[in-house]
Amino acid sequence: MFAVLAAGLAAAATQATQPAGPFDVVLAGGRVMDPSTGLDAVRHVGILGNRIAAVSSTPLAGTTTVDVTGLVVAPGFIDPHSHAQSIEGNQFQARDGVTTALELESGAMPMDDWYRSREGEALLNYGATVGHIYSRIAIMHEKTTWNDIRTTRQATSDPRPDWAYRAGTAVEVEAMIARLDRGLNDGALGIGIGPAYTPAAGRDELLRVFELAARRKALAFIHMRSAGEVEPGGSIDALQEVLANVAATGASVHIVHIGSNGLRQTPRLLTMIDGARARGLDVTTEVYPYTAASTYLQSALFEPGWQTRFAIGFQDVQWAATGERLTEVTFAPYRKQGGLVVIHMIPEESVRAALVHPGVMVGSDGVPLTNGGGHPRGVGTYARVLGRYVREERVLDLMTALRKISLMVAQRLEPFVPAMRNKGRLVVGADADVTVFDAARVIDRATYETPAQFSEGIRHVLVGGAFVVRDEQLVPGVAPGRAIRLGRR
Repeated sequence: MFAVLAAGLAAAATQATQPAGPFDVVLAGGRVMDPSTGLDAVRHVGILGNRIAAVSSTPLAGTTTVDVTGLVVAPGFIDPHSHAQSIEGNQFQARDGVTTALELESGAMPMDDWYRSREGEALLNYGATVGHIYSRIAIMHEKTTWNDIRTTRQATSDPRPDWAYRAGTAVEVEAMIARLDRGLNDGALGIGIGPAYTPAAGRDELLRVFELAARRKALAFIHMRSAGEVEPGGSIDALQEVLANVAATGASVHIVHIGSNGLRQTPRLLTMIDGARARGLDVTTEVYPYTAASTYLQSALFEPGWQTRFAIGFQDVQWAATGERLTEVTFAPYRKQGGLVVIHMIPEESVRAALVHPGVMVGSDGVPLTNGGGHPRGVGTYARVLGRYVREERVLDLMTALRKISLMVAQRLEPFVPAMRNKGRLVVGADADVTVFDAARVIDRATYETPAQFSEGIRHVLVGGAFVVRDEQLVPGVAPGRAIRLGRR
């Protein structure tokens, strides 16, 4: 009785300190769900400028009032692993409920160029790490602009580019580390590492990158060296290398897409990560809710032996541009041509094991579509979690799912990126990044054959207090996305 009374008085006191309005935007009468406080109740949300100014049990006055009765009002979804940093990519993700899309695995270089390329046209908030892959390209090819570095990586004329297949000299490795350090000085959100795509980057080179991350207190994001079930050289070996580097240097690391790295070994990898965390190592991971991976066919992942490593055949590889399954005859010419493929190789039980694990967050690993073809994960990841795995199959409860797609990502980043302290929460003072959805009908529509289909049931999305999706339609002519970037040194 006294506890209930005290809680009521505290709520009343909090509400009394909130401004009376009128507010710029009021989301009226929705089911407000905030994973940071556990609030799950009908409330009215008032927004002033780019901040949440009131979360009230009584109605609020607003210049724009939207009745969201019967809908869930949640913190905007945060994608830590989005490669589709384009207007089209932002549009698909906005319709999927995403308000912040970060390029943390591959990263970018130089940082000024990358951030400038997004300025003024971003629908969603954006940010990037400084990428180790790109440091190799910059040093080995003497490239200095983001466009030149990116174009060099995407070039397909050389099937074994030296930036991936040549060991760096001592002088070159030193220069790579200096480039990464400069990127951190220029506001990168951490260091992105992809040794799976640079097989010639030896263990010492990788250790040097971890040492830099530890010294600079920067979070490292890594696509581990190997995937698959064949040891030595499989996912367990790859994770052991990462954990050894963390233990030796004290670096903090986030391992991307554990399901596509671990395949059937995913539960074992999760146990290893749990053990490392129990012993004080700062290691986290993420998963996307699909049973297929995606990458470039010309990449090092398809070096000879890939069928054995991944336990798949040609028919399990799908050419993204046309949707066709490859054969022994078509594999070689398509690999020489270069392009995205979808790889059907992840067991459903591995996806579920990662999704239900309390320490695993969600990231899409979304890649740009090619002529409307590609992987659906950059289009439907978040609606798929809410529709399939929460409502239909009850693998997760709704609040847990919201925590995995918003708050957990913000909390992982905020010790290193202070701006994230105001994201992933639906409380007074937080950034007004808000996703409103119909829990009874939210679902992904993107498929492997036809990925360019917007999710359904995401009714409204606000970025910094501005609508980017209204009544399940993109709002034309807006670009409220803002850079998330560390201060320069």
